[in-house]
Amino acid sequence: MPIYAVTYTYADDSAAARDTHRPAHRAYLSTLSEKGINLVSGPFGADEPAGALLLFRAGSKDEVLALTEKDPFRVEGLVARTDVAEWLPVLGPLAGTFGTS
Repeated sequence: MPIYAVTYTYADDSAAARDTHRPAHRAYLSTLSEKGINLVSGPFGADEPAGALLLFRAGSKDEVLALTEKDPFRVEGLVARTDVAEWLPVLGPLAGTFGTS
């Protein structure tokens, strides 16, 4: 099954609201992790633009977008932009863990 890189760009001035909704956001992503959909996810570093990277295993880009639409961060309007691209890991220590190398 394909792997998709999802990039969130957070809305300006949403830091306080993200703090409020982070427990529900992480609970939602944890549920996807338990199902083998969310392979890994996390925010960008403090010196980077506010956003996050998520790697999902799903059948299609549309399926990934539908899953992100249920993320509390998106429901609450805290994500200004969501980009999804199929990703093909080929080299490096993690490539084999995704079963695509």
